[in-house]
Amino acid sequence: MHLYVMGHMQKTLAPDPGPALDPALCNCLAIRQAARQVTQFYDRVMTGAGLTASQYSILARLARLGPLSINVLAAKMVMDRTTTGRAIRPLARDRLVAIDAGTDARTRLVRLTPAGATRLKAAARRWRAAQQQFEEAYGAADAAALRAALARVVAIDAR
Repeated sequence: MHLYVMGHMQKTLAPDPGPALDPALCNCLAIRQAARQVTQFYDRVMTGAGLTASQYSILARLARLGPLSINVLAAKMVMDRTTTGRAIRPLARDRLVAIDAGTDARTRLVRLTPAGATRLKAAARRWRAAQQQFEEAYGAADAAALRAALARVVAIDAR
């Protein structure tokens, strides 16, 4: 950075940002990088099923739990409501889910359609292949321990 002082250029140093954090020590960065890596892997495996990993997860959750309000679905998916709404739009467009009126004018229920159940069933083979490939690369016991550790992270109320 350069600074002009009374017509003369004076060199100055950039402000000291304080102690630099080693990115390798940042929990948030490590978790986000791992999540992106795993999501990209599952997305590649799921491509032939016409679903992303996130879409598969939403369909599977609806198949397991039945119709859910968008707010409840968002909470179950650990997503904010707006992101959940954007995620279900292509599923609704492709008629894999239906969005129905809820108990009041503000509530919308998302439910799996027969076409969604069929797509989910067809995609399950690819999902199982992704699971198997991940566990072969990472180790089945380590993958189970990772899921347990991540479930503990999800359970943390970090407000």
